[in-house]
Amino acid sequence: MTSIGKYIVELIGTFFLVLTIGLCVVKGDPGVIAPLAIGSVLMVMVYAGGHISGGHYNPAVTLAVWIRGRCATADVVPYWIAQFAGAALAGLTVTYLRGDSGSPGPDPNIPKVALVEFLFTFALAYVVLNVATSKATAGNSFYGLAIGFTVMAGAFAVGSISGAAFNPAVALGVTIMNLVKLSVVWIHLVADLAGAAVAALLFKFLNPNDK
Repeated sequence: MTSIGKYIVELIGTFFLVLTIGLCVVKGDPGVIAPLAIGSVLMVMVYAGGHISGGHYNPAVTLAVWIRGRCATADVVPYWIAQFAGAALAGLTVTYLRGDSGSPGPDPNIPKVALVEFLFTFALAYVVLNVATSKATAGNSFYGLAIGFTVMAGAFAVGSISGAAFNPAVALGVTIMNLVKLSVVWIHLVADLAGAAVAALLFKFLNPNDK
């Protein structure tokens, strides 16, 4: 697969992830529908594109996989561009389909948002690295399910605190949909990238022979 093919896959996967988030949340049904749908669409997109691009759909995951040594340096920025582009297109599509944008909630508690975004992005990257890049789990068939369920669990657990982005591209998409104020989106960017980086460093520490 050429590089452009990998980037297209990353754009498509991120697009459908953010599209699903937006359509479930902007004038969507309350309750369990959104976390179930979000975890499910991430799972199927990971299965669909994992063999081509790795199925990151998340700049934080790309950072973690790069630190771990399973993403070429030359691919990092193009992956990020594709992921942010897919998220932006999804945000605009949701606004068009719903006929209006969402409404951001009250100003968030910054320390709490930063903490839960860090923790669950760490969990997501930790799971991705162990189920999708480790030699010990090579060839497994559960990686997409594990990744999707991690995001679903996080959405249930802390969605009411942070919005459960765990993904800088998602943060961009929901900002375009006016679900998050532009003035606080930096929290998601910093905490998510930091959580992924720590997960990658821990993976390397725990698996020193898995190069």
